Amino acid sequence: MFSEFRRDSDSEINRETLNSSESSMSSESYTSFSRLSFDAAVELPTSQSQSSENLTLKPHRSSDSAYSAIRSATFHRKTALNFHDFRLLRRIGSGDIGVVYLCQLRSSGDDESSCLYAMKVVDKEALAVKKKIHRAEMEKKILRMLDHPFLPSAYAQFEASHYSCIVMEFCSGGDLHTLRHKQAQKRFSLSSARFYAAEVLVALEYLHMLGIIYRDLKPENVLVRSDGHIMLSDFDLSLCSDAIPAVESPDNSSDPPSPATTPSARRTTPFSCLSNRLFRSRKVQTLASNRLFVAEPVTARSCSFVGTHEYVSPEVASGRSHGNAVDWWALGIFIYEMIYGRTPFSGQTNEATLRNIVKKPLTFPTDSPASASELHARDLITGLLAKDPVSRLGARRGAAEVKTHPFFKGLNFALIRSVTPPEIPGLRRQKTTTSTSLSSNGRQGRESTTFDCF
Repeated sequence: MFSEFRRDSDSEINRETLNSSESSMSSESYTSFSRLSFDAAVELPTSQSQSSENLTLKPHRSSDSAYSAIRSATFHRKTALNFHDFRLLRRIGSGDIGVVYLCQLRSSGDDESSCLYAMKVVDKEALAVKKKIHRAEMEKKILRMLDHPFLPSAYAQFEASHYSCIVMEFCSGGDLHTLRHKQAQKRFSLSSARFYAAEVLVALEYLHMLGIIYRDLKPENVLVRSDGHIMLSDFDLSLCSDAIPAVESPDNSSDPPSPATTPSARRTTPFSCLSNRLFRSRKVQTLASNRLFVAEPVTARSCSFVGTHEYVSPEVASGRSHGNAVDWWALGIFIYEMIYGRTPFSGQTNEATLRNIVKKPLTFPTDSPASASELHARDLITGLLAKDPVSRLGARRGAAEVKTHPFFKGLNFALIRSVTPPEIPGLRRQKTTTSTSLSSNGRQGRESTTFDCF
């Protein structure tokens, strides 16, 4: 979510525009909030600032010091956190639907070791003018659902005047877009690209299991925590649907789509977390390793024109409806960019890029891969970048079939959180204002947008 701080105003797809007075109003409202926040002599209306939404906090690890600090701040009180509990340190980003501030709990005083948080502030009046309130509400809805180590931990949500605020964890390691530009030849090694792709894959699997189609995957939206592991951000373009988890027999896993292999005909076993006792059976344990756990929102459809130009799928670029397959296309573009330092269909203009996505064949920088690992990477990318969404790798069985690709051979996805990342940003506090992806200083990224069909 923090990476929605877009730079290139020309890179939106059919961007909704406001007249000058509306834009001025939005800009002034954000400036007003900033001035209000940093001026100790000014207070928000008590009746509004105390309005808060209780969240069930979901720490992903026992060492989550940010969670511990939040818990300590609310331990001896009956009310939830509100705006007055936080000290805003500086503005660290702004975007289409909000502004993000670096902040810390007031109860921590001036302690240098106190935890930092990111507070996203949304001006509801400005969003109402731009008719984008539904995007902010969607993001809040999704954040309440998430409980995963590669996705954001939201610690508090509350209202302050006509602003809606979300407090969540702060990633001090920047984003993969910035990190890639710091690499030799502005691209990652195959091993590094494999690591980041694997963690993104696990995050997408979890989202799809919840019925959430992400729709905005790109390096700018993949943040890096202080420990080097990733966190997906930005959910205001996501689509919520339904997914029915099931365990499928492997003998059908590679069959092309046909009437005989439709979801109703495939041999599936409903999966439930309540049937753990069944897996105590040695026989079932043996069979389970030969089956695929599938949780993919295959029935979801949308006709919204959503995404970032270089990452949108052919069905979106051509104006057709789309579903879960757009995330697997985006994963293919993501891996390609991580390895080769650019996207495969980028043109000189946005229109040229969209034409290339629809019509141009996929090519690689050289005819022959330099190694067997690169050969596997190219094969994976080719499967993910199938222009027909029906035949695209992952479209029918999601992460279950993507994980089995030879590019990921030998990688234990269940223990990926324990793998040492390619780079660990460290914990030095002075770096947080310059290395983080939330900084708006000189960052060159790509903008996302949405145009809904009605």
